[in-house]
Amino acid sequence: MCSHYHLVEDLQRLQSYFYAQGGPIPPKVQMWPDKPGVFLRGPEREIVVGRWGLIPAQTGPDYLPKAMRLSTFNARAEKVATTYSFRNAWQKNQRCIVPAEAIFEPDWRSGKSVPTRFQRMDGKPLGIAGLWDRYKDETGQWQDSYTMLTINADTHPIFQNYHKPEKEKRMVVILPDEHYEGWLAGEPARAFMVPYPAENIVASV
Repeated sequence: MCSHYHLVEDLQRLQSYFYAQGGPIPPKVQMWPDKPGVFLRGPEREIVVGRWGLIPAQTGPDYLPKAMRLSTFNARAEKVATTYSFRNAWQKNQRCIVPAEAIFEPDWRSGKSVPTRFQRMDGKPLGIAGLWDRYKDETGQWQDSYTMLTINADTHPIFQNYHKPEKEKRMVVILPDEHYEGWLAGEPARAFMVPYPAENIVASV
């Protein structure tokens, strides 16, 4: 799972690398759950600012406070089709790409949590597979939100070493560049739920 990432902070870099349209982007680049971040949706790769932590469209006003406390910034790919928070976005193919310069995971091998930064070996931005949805806020206005998809990483050469020893190892779904179009176009989703090659990732403290 991922609860901290570095947003692509330069709008021109975001637009040119992902062939994305729109802007501006939030001023804060260190992203944490419940904060406004950026995702790309649609064939035109529209730049959208939304809440990192998906809230489904079916959320009513009475349930909204509880929904906003749930940990919906990551979605398990194995259960996304049936989980209440994500199934609407999944069934409607409301896919997105979450752009990031890097993600962070905790290294517990020393007995304490050491934040570790992961980025592409070539220095290019990461494109993370996600889902988006809209919900009505307390004033009745529609707001956008998004989540990152995760898969098991127990055997991944890099990510198997992170998170607490007794916990299942997870990693976000990092899309190869050539898969961006297919993911957004709605091609069979399971084909994209594969680990990103370890040789293309570099970790640093």
